[in-house]
Amino acid sequence: MQASEDNRSVISNAFYSQSLVEIDEFCNPKFQFLDNFSYGTKSEPYCTLESSSANGSCTTMYYSPSTLSSSHQECLSNSPDDSDFRNKLRQLETVMLGDNSDFDESGVIELPDIEFWQEMVSGYPKQDLKQVLIGCAKAVSNNDLLNARLLISELRQMVSVAGEPIQRLGAYMLEGLVARLSASGSTIYKSEYALNTNTHLLYEICPYFKFGYMSANGAIAEAMKCEKRVHIVDFRIGHGSQWVPLIQAFAKRPGGPPHIRITGLHDSPNGLSKQGKRLCKVAKTYNVPFEFHTEVGLESVRARPGEPLAVNFAFVLHRMPDESVSTRNHRDRVLRLVKSMRPKIVTLVEQESNTNTAPFYPRFLEALDYYNAMFESIDITLPRDHKERINVEQHCLAREVVNIIACEGNERVERHELLGKWKLRFSMAGFSQCAMSPLVNGTIKRLLKNYSERYRLEERDGALYLGWMNRDLVASCAWK
Repeated sequence: MQASEDNRSVISNAFYSQSLVEIDEFCNPKFQFLDNFSYGTKSEPYCTLESSSANGSCTTMYYSPSTLSSSHQECLSNSPDDSDFRNKLRQLETVMLGDNSDFDESGVIELPDIEFWQEMVSGYPKQDLKQVLIGCAKAVSNNDLLNARLLISELRQMVSVAGEPIQRLGAYMLEGLVARLSASGSTIYKSEYALNTNTHLLYEICPYFKFGYMSANGAIAEAMKCEKRVHIVDFRIGHGSQWVPLIQAFAKRPGGPPHIRITGLHDSPNGLSKQGKRLCKVAKTYNVPFEFHTEVGLESVRARPGEPLAVNFAFVLHRMPDESVSTRNHRDRVLRLVKSMRPKIVTLVEQESNTNTAPFYPRFLEALDYYNAMFESIDITLPRDHKERINVEQHCLAREVVNIIACEGNERVERHELLGKWKLRFSMAGFSQCAMSPLVNGTIKRLLKNYSERYRLEERDGALYLGWMNRDLVASCAWK
């Protein structure tokens, strides 16, 4: 975080723990966990990622006054401890989303009269959620903490994890803004979520991953069509879903399939055992000679004579720090190292967004536009009250959003670049771009027909782009 943010309020762990205990006494059983939440009602919670457990359930829930059900409202209004409850709720709200005042010299929190200050900004377009989000980000960017807190209070009444796409995205962008003010963004982001079941569900309900995997597989199959042996190094193998169709395609190749060796890179040597067993089983089913290995780093990968190499960068390079973060510049270092291995083909699939070196405010605007398109596309596939949709958005997209908004320096992992910048990096590392296989276009177009006509596929300058309406979402290309 920048030095200008040093005057942010900091709440002690003792106060935080005490508030949670006290609020819990008032909340139970009036508040529900996310897994037991009855979707489709008007009682949608604003659920922070900070309070989410690993299995997706919420351990702490905040209901904004505008989203409380009538039964909850009646219960609260008739409670003899209503005044005390609201005070406790405001304290918890302060802990979760930041206070609305500066500390005085004694360190005592003074909560302002929010309703009074809201009257002063009543001319603000309250019903335009996107503009309120932008206004709040601008206030945060300018270190205008008073207006930022007032707009955060407004946003709490407007967002919903079960509402329209912009309301759902707004809930997580609000979380990012609050996390930025409280310097808690790094504790929210968990890179391990990439292998959870929600990611696999996102793979099924939206064509982002399938587009990237199919285009990369097409480039690899074209480059290796005459080879008897193939070695694939995958930097982020995930569930291994990318390689099942490629194994099937090689099995049908005239003259028989090649011997396939896949090396998955992982932090732990045993971290990909399930994926390896699954791929071995698939290969055995289709009578494809197959090996699967794991390595903890690219330096450990060993080439074999007569075994051409394919390197797959699918949704992974943007998480490597570049020259703006580290003097080692891991992003370009890895590309140079791969080039030294003399691969026959290298595939690149990345989100088409510009969030790497952009300052906070333009980065916020870019994230708002990009993820709004993603949330809109998900809205077409799954109903708004669908529990799985909420889990997908919370665990696959929300952490990215919060990390982009709340974090700086080494703490910011999600650092997307536009394809033009990637092309420059690959060229500087000594690579030459390859044309994508024309057969891939037709296959992907047939795939998109199973989703929505609002998805579009374009080929520009030797690369393929998947877009939602007028917004590019994912770009794919190949190099040698």
